Amino acid sequence: MIFAPDTEVALRSVVNLINTAANGEDTLTTMAALDAFLKAEQFTGSRTRTDQELQSIRQLRSRLATLWTANEATAAKTVNTLLADAHALPQLVKHDQWDWHLHATPPEAPLSDRMGTEAAMALVDVIRSKELERLRICAAEDCDAVVLDLSKNRSKLYCDTRNCANRAHVAAYRARKAAAGD
Repeated sequence: MIFAPDTEVALRSVVNLINTAANGEDTLTTMAALDAFLKAEQFTGSRTRTDQELQSIRQLRSRLATLWTANEATAAKTVNTLLADAHALPQLVKHDQWDWHLHATPPEAPLSDRMGTEAAMALVDVIRSKELERLRICAAEDCDAVVLDLSKNRSKLYCDTRNCANRAHVAAYRARKAAAGD
């Protein structure tokens, strides 16, 4: 394990949020899509279920996406801004099926503040651990999805959104077979 379990969960949620706009396809355009995303990611707390809430999550997604190519100083500044904007006050909490973990906003805070703070808290660990290189863009030429590399040997290159790893391996296999046949 590289990071605390709640940090890894939060980082995976950030990846999943950013990748709702990968490869020119935005899958987070309706309230139903936001509801499904929040259910899949097990986000709790209050909701307004308004268009403004949906737009705030889409704006948060854009802000978080910039972190995948940011240098350390820029990433730290963005994380600090997310925390300050939400008036974050870290506290240990235990709820639902989750054991002790950090929340820095109350459950009634706006959804984008809660999600942004959770992402920022996880990214604090990434930055402090000098592990920003684990935040990558998919290595497939035709994909711009983000990748979170939690492998021990830092070898994850492809996203999980379009079977990019499988496509790359098949292409390499076919190239080897074609070269061997010549």
